[in-house]
Amino acid sequence: MTAILSAHTIDVGINKKIIVHDLSLDIPEGKITAIIGPNGCGKSTTLKAISRIWQPAKGSITFQGKDIREFSHREFAQCLAILTQSPQAPTDLTVQDLVEMGRFPHRSFFGRGDKDDAKHVEWALEQTNMTGMRHRLLHTLSGGERQRAWIAMALAQRPQVLLLDEPTTYLDICHQLEVMQLLVKLNRELGLTVVMVIHELNHAIQYADYVAVMKAGRLITCGEPKEIVSSKLLAEVFKVQAEEFVCSNNLRALVPVDLCK
Repeated sequence: MTAILSAHTIDVGINKKIIVHDLSLDIPEGKITAIIGPNGCGKSTTLKAISRIWQPAKGSITFQGKDIREFSHREFAQCLAILTQSPQAPTDLTVQDLVEMGRFPHRSFFGRGDKDDAKHVEWALEQTNMTGMRHRLLHTLSGGERQRAWIAMALAQRPQVLLLDEPTTYLDICHQLEVMQLLVKLNRELGLTVVMVIHELNHAIQYADYVAVMKAGRLITCGEPKEIVSSKLLAEVFKVQAEEFVCSNNLRALVPVDLCK
C-alpha cells in the first residue's frame, strides 16, 4: 500500500484537552478510506488535523512524504480539499458562484484567475451532474443537490485528496446513496483519494476500500472493511449487538438489534 497522507504518533487537542492520543494512520493513495467510531471519539478532530485546520500537539503529518507544515496555504489547498460538516455559504450565492470559489487556491495575489478557470469550473459541474443547476440559488436546492454543489466546489480545486466530514448527514437514504455513488465514481474514474468520516457502517462496508476504527481518541484497528467491520466490532466499539447478512453483491450488511447487556 502506498500512503499519500500519514499521521505519525499525533496528539491533537482542543483548549489544552487532548482529544486524539498517539495516533498513527496511513491513508492509501487512490482509495476510499472511511473513519468510523462512536460520537466524540476524535474522528472529526483527526480529519481537521490531517487537513491542517488544527495543528497536532505532538507528532507530525506528511503528504507524499513531506511534512504538511512545510507547504504554503496555497500549495496545500491545491493538493487537498476538505468539506466540513454542514458547510455554510451566503443564501444569495448560485451554484456556479460557489464552484468558482474552489479556484481561489489557483489565483494570483491580485485575484486573477488561471486561464483555465472556466474550464475547471465547467468540468466540476459536469462531474457532479450540476451543470443544469448552475444558476440556482443554494437555498433552493435539496439537501442532496446542495451536497453535490459543495463537492463540485471542492473538485474545482483539482485536489489529489478530498476529505469529507459526515457527507451524508441529514440526507434521506436516496440522497445518501447518490452522494456515496458520486464519491465512488470520482475515485474510480479520476483516481481521487477520498477520506470520509461516516456514521453509517454499512456505507463503510459497501463503498470504502479501507476503514480506520477509532474509540476514545485512539485508533483501534484499520484494514479492509470485509476483514474488520463485523458484529464483533460493533459490540466492542459501539456496545451494540448486530446481526450480519450477505447482500446480493456478496458484501455483508450489519443490522443492529439490541444494546449489549
